[in-house]
Amino acid sequence: MESEKPLGEPGEILIEASSIRSGLAELELKTSQALQRLENVRITVNPQESSQNSFTQNANTTLLHGERKAPSDILKTLENIISYSETDEEEPEFPLPSLDDVSHLALISHSIVAYLSHLERQQLLRVTHHIAGDTSRWLGSLFRFLDPSASYHTDNADAILRTVRLAIVSRCPGYLEGGIPALANPCFYISENTTPLRLQYACRQLGIPLEAIRLIPSNSAFGTMDLSQLQKQVQIDLNSNKTPLMVVADVSASLCGFVDNLVRMHDICNTHNIWLHATGNGLAALTFSQGPGMISSAVDSVILNLGSWLGIPSLPIVLLHRQLKNAALSAFESDPIMSKRLNSLALWTSLQAMGKEAISERINVAFQTCSIVYEICMKFDGIKVLSRAPGGKTGATLNDVLNKPLEVNTLFEAVVPVVVFQFDGSRHLDTKQPSSSEGNEDITQRKIHKSIEKRTNASYFDRLNSWLGQILQRDCPTFDFDVIEYPSHGTCIRYCPLELGLGEQPPSSDSLEGFAQSLDSHVDILMATITHKATFNDLVEKSDVLRIVNLPDWAGMGGVQFVPEGWESILTDQAKTELNKLNIDLVEALKTTDSAFSLGEGSDGLICVRFGMVTHETDVEELLDLVVSVGKSVQENSKVLDTMSEIVKKGIEAATADLQRETEEKLWQEGLLRHVPVFGRVMNWWSPPEKESGIRGRSLNLTQGVIESTENIYRYHMQLHQTGVNSKLPANKTPPTPMVQTQVVATPSVASNSTTAGHSRTVSQSSGNSVAVETSAVVPAQPL
Repeated sequence: MESEKPLGEPGEILIEASSIRSGLAELELKTSQALQRLENVRITVNPQESSQNSFTQNANTTLLHGERKAPSDILKTLENIISYSETDEEEPEFPLPSLDDVSHLALISHSIVAYLSHLERQQLLRVTHHIAGDTSRWLGSLFRFLDPSASYHTDNADAILRTVRLAIVSRCPGYLEGGIPALANPCFYISENTTPLRLQYACRQLGIPLEAIRLIPSNSAFGTMDLSQLQKQVQIDLNSNKTPLMVVADVSASLCGFVDNLVRMHDICNTHNIWLHATGNGLAALTFSQGPGMISSAVDSVILNLGSWLGIPSLPIVLLHRQLKNAALSAFESDPIMSKRLNSLALWTSLQAMGKEAISERINVAFQTCSIVYEICMKFDGIKVLSRAPGGKTGATLNDVLNKPLEVNTLFEAVVPVVVFQFDGSRHLDTKQPSSSEGNEDITQRKIHKSIEKRTNASYFDRLNSWLGQILQRDCPTFDFDVIEYPSHGTCIRYCPLELGLGEQPPSSDSLEGFAQSLDSHVDILMATITHKATFNDLVEKSDVLRIVNLPDWAGMGGVQFVPEGWESILTDQAKTELNKLNIDLVEALKTTDSAFSLGEGSDGLICVRFGMVTHETDVEELLDLVVSVGKSVQENSKVLDTMSEIVKKGIEAATADLQRETEEKLWQEGLLRHVPVFGRVMNWWSPPEKESGIRGRSLNLTQGVIESTENIYRYHMQLHQTGVNSKLPANKTPPTPMVQTQVVATPSVASNSTTAGHSRTVSQSSGNSVAVETSAVVPAQPL
């Protein structure tokens, strides 16, 4: 009997699955499964158990276990570590972002690189040469660099180190044999707007003193390197027998995205045989330039950060540079094959997965989004844009330069890769005259209202910008705003769509509309706040009972402290404690009126009332009047409570003294024999005591400030001075006056103020003319 065979199309060759052996396919399957499991990891650990879980993890990982562990168990342990959270803040449901096809392929490529490293030497050399050669040619074509050499690095610092070595070999071929003395005191030139940290790292690695780095001042008008100062510094170094080695050009690498003049820089460097290196996000604009021309004619090397520009994980940093016919360059590498070339596999796969058109389109969208954000920010009063405008000095748009021959200065100035802005309260002057009386009235109102200025309140405006940045991060999560500290401008908000994280893409048109609406509403709140804050400060200074409190971390309208008249002269530690308690009660009372009030603490430790953000319709004078009136009420209530507490205390003492005296009087009236344990029972049986006689209790009448005996309470079963259903007293009669009444305070009118001092819950008006406490303090008789 013939065995059954699987069906197939005519002419199709069927191969048994068991006969297929592909290490790459199996590796791709296993890696994909592991990545998929990590994608689905969720935060499940309760933050309250963080300390216990941390202790358990440390205990389990202190020593390596003796037995083998299955790979699935190891991955499960890794998932538990990833899902563990030590913070009380809300964590995302999935800590790792999801992967698209290109990102998935890029991560798999890293596993394949480790696998391919075990090929035979000749086979590895052939594979590496093919992959690295393709990648270099594709990148050279994509970024307009003629016949480049390329190296691939884990970070920018490593790429700069490689660039410095290239510059050394280009200028000083004898460096590899002669070492540092052959360099003759090298010098590096970089704009003061660009961070020198990576260049400092390279100097430390090569044993070059940090004094070799020259920070060239920037042009105050454009923020770019002052090339006249560069030329002057180069000449000074040449006259001092030093070697000008490398100039680092800023192509939107600085915080505000300035672009140095590459054409003039090239002329200077070409004259003095200096290596010209360019870095920055603006280089991404080369991908959609259609006209003839090459960037390699202007610079010697560029750094490309495609992982950030495309939002693909773990892509290497690429250094494209002109070829050097010097075999000694391989001396810088421990393994020329593995060090810088096979790492290009992730790029080789990702570039093919996306294609040239998709890469250019994504970068083009990022630049367009940035231009729209710039235009939105420029429309609002109070917003100052610190980054350069699209077009720069030339004013050219992106469409003007796309199909023309490549002019690097014009292209890089036409695009805007970053927008940096801040709220400074400045108002834009309208060039158009208002066409209605309403417009005239609006301008008049703007002139009348005074607001605080940034130049005299820099730290406060830093807090306002920090608040605005946090609000935009919350309302516009697709924009990835950063709150930064700019050296000369303070706190700013920075947006760069070319610094993408894993799986991120430039925002859509709907997101841009949402950003404009959010910025409009919140800038209006900020403008109202700084306008009302000036009025707020003036009114508080004129108040007799309010004091301004400095709140270093508060971005609202401000803080005030309610200080009753006469307290400032006796601010002892005890007085400060009482004042803090008074302001805490004041805030609690104000919260029931408006949630904008909150509790604050000044730098001196005193409690205050904090005012949050306000709108233009807010009446500041009315708010402060409310604080004063409620503060006085709370202060008065505090006095009444203290008076009532003192009355109750004295009342208990008086009641105890009365009861003690009655006990002694009764003892002498009844005789000592009645209190003898055995004889007293016979005496009480032979001559029973009167029922109405005995020790009476005491009740405290807070209205009159007296201690009264309680015979009426026990006789008529009543506690208030009123008739009721259960009362044995006829309705047309009032109870008799208590037999004993002891005065507690000399001025009972103080206690009677409780009916108007906020204690209406504890005091009720009877049907008669007296006021009685509902829950009277009754001291019962003490039996012997």
